[in-house]
Amino acid sequence: MGNFRRVPVGIVGASGYGGVQLVRLLMEHPEVELVYLGGESSAGKSFGDLYPHLAHTVNLPIEAVEPEVIAHRCEVVFLSLPNGLACQITPQLLEKGCKVLDLSADYRFNDLATYTSWYGQERSDRTAAATAVYGLPELYRDRIAEAQLIGCPGCYPTASLLALSPLLKQGLIVPETAIIDAKSGTSGGGRQAKVNLLLAEADNSLAAYGVVRHRHTPEIEQICSELAGHEVTVQFTPHLIPMVRGILATVYATLRDPGLGRDDLITIYNAFYRNSPWVKICESGVYPQTKWACGSNLCYIGVEADPRTGRIIVMSAIDNLIKGQAGQAIQCLNLMMGWDETLGLPKLGFYP
Repeated sequence: MGNFRRVPVGIVGASGYGGVQLVRLLMEHPEVELVYLGGESSAGKSFGDLYPHLAHTVNLPIEAVEPEVIAHRCEVVFLSLPNGLACQITPQLLEKGCKVLDLSADYRFNDLATYTSWYGQERSDRTAAATAVYGLPELYRDRIAEAQLIGCPGCYPTASLLALSPLLKQGLIVPETAIIDAKSGTSGGGRQAKVNLLLAEADNSLAAYGVVRHRHTPEIEQICSELAGHEVTVQFTPHLIPMVRGILATVYATLRDPGLGRDDLITIYNAFYRNSPWVKICESGVYPQTKWACGSNLCYIGVEADPRTGRIIVMSAIDNLIKGQAGQAIQCLNLMMGWDETLGLPKLGFYP
C-alpha cells in the first residue's frame, strides 16, 4: 500500500451549486485528491468564505483560472462554468494531457451549428469538440471509458433520456409522439440571484417556462435521433416547482404494439438497464417520487401502459444536482479511469 497515489483533480467554477456538489463528492472519493478550485468572480477568497458549512474540511482557496497552472497540477479537471466559457479553456487543457469533464452545454453537441443556433455563440474549437463524448453512462459507457473530453448531459435530458432510451432503441414507440412534461426544483437555476427564483416569487406557485424553445430540447432530440436511427422531434416542456432539488420527467408516447402491457414493459426496462447500477425500475403500479432520489446518484423509473389510449407513460425521478449534474460527472470519471462505476457516489437518498 506504500505507493498508493490519489489522482489530483481540480474544479473550475467551484462556487456554484454544481461546484459545491462536486467538492462534497470528490472529498469523499477514495481515489482522488482535490488540489485546485478555480473561479474568476471569487478568486482570492477561501472556499470556506463561500460555503461556511464546509470551512472545517475544505482548506483550499479559490484561484484565478489559468489553464497552464491547472494542467500542471491536475490530471482531471471538472468545468462547472456558465455556457460559452468551457470552450475557451478546454483545448489548452486537452493539449496538456488533462482529462476534462464539462458540465455546461459546450461539448454536448455533435454539430456545433446546433450549439450556435440555440446558444448564440460562434465556436473556434472544432478539433476539441470533435473528440467530445456525451456523458450519459447508461448509453455510452464504452465511449466514455476511452474518452479524454466528456460533455456531461443537462439535468432534464438525463431524466428524459433514461425514460425514453429503451423505447427508442427497441422501436417500441412512434418516436414523433413523444411528449416530455418535466418539473425541476429551483436549484437547477443556479446560485446567482434571479427574481423568479426568490422565495416570494416561486413558492406556492407552479409554472412552465422555456415553452417550445428550451435549450435542452436539441440535446434531447440529438440523442433520441441517434437511438431511433433517424431524425426525431420531441415536445419538451419544463416547469419550475417550489422545492430545492429534484426533477420528475413524465413522458408520454404512442406504443407501436398497443398489446404491450405494463408488466411486459417493466421486463423490457429491467433488461435494458440490467448493467446500470444507478437506474432502478419500480415494481408494477409503483411510481417514483423526487424525494426518493434526493442526495443520491439514483434514477428511479416507473412505467405504465394505458390500453385505452395505446400510450405508454414513463416517470423518471432524479436529484438534478447529483445524477443530473455532479454525480453523473463523477460516474463518467470512474469509467474513464477504469474504476467501479459506483465508486465515491451516494447510493442512498436523504429521506424523508
